[in-house]
Amino acid sequence: MSSELFEQAARSVVDADVEEAKKLANQALEEDIPPLEMIEEGFTSGIVEVGRLFDRGELFLPQLMGCAEAMKEASGILKEAAAAAGEETAEDIEIVLGTVEGDVHDIGKGIVASILEANGIKVHDLGTDVPTNEFIEKAKEVDADVIGTSALLTTTMGANEDLIKTLEEENLRDRFKVVVGGGPVTERWADKIDADGYAENANEAVRVIQDLAN
Repeated sequence: MSSELFEQAARSVVDADVEEAKKLANQALEEDIPPLEMIEEGFTSGIVEVGRLFDRGELFLPQLMGCAEAMKEASGILKEAAAAAGEETAEDIEIVLGTVEGDVHDIGKGIVASILEANGIKVHDLGTDVPTNEFIEKAKEVDADVIGTSALLTTTMGANEDLIKTLEEENLRDRFKVVVGGGPVTERWADKIDADGYAENANEAVRVIQDLAN
């Protein structure tokens, strides 16, 4: 039954079992289960649960990376099959992501990138210590939907405001949504600098970015 296969798919992601996830993806194709249905009902359910477990402190970074890899490999098999069959796949949301200039913290941003990718969002990760102009140039290059910035120091939070002001000066403010996050960043700060969204954690980032891009 497909419902049982969906449950097994979700479990393979939660268990970070890449080989099992790939096997189940291929099994779904053999059983003529629509690829996109298998992604949505099976593997996506698993990554949503992974996000919950991580937020509750029941899952840690090495496991999280494995879960994201299982999701990525399985959904890759299914998306390829869907494309070959002529099935319409949702157009990827694209985000340019990075830690702002003057800040070299990478772990939090890396977690967000992994969870976004596992949820089907295309991430252009610029790394750390990224100047404002690099965010903007990359966003223009890939025609991104969203620019996401991480600031882990109170001394670098101002870079978020600089980004928004620069977008306004270049008449690009309506073209790209801006989402901010990081340890000292708050929703109040996001409102003050006129950011489009704020996310406290990786799971929330997925929801905020999907809402903004749709």
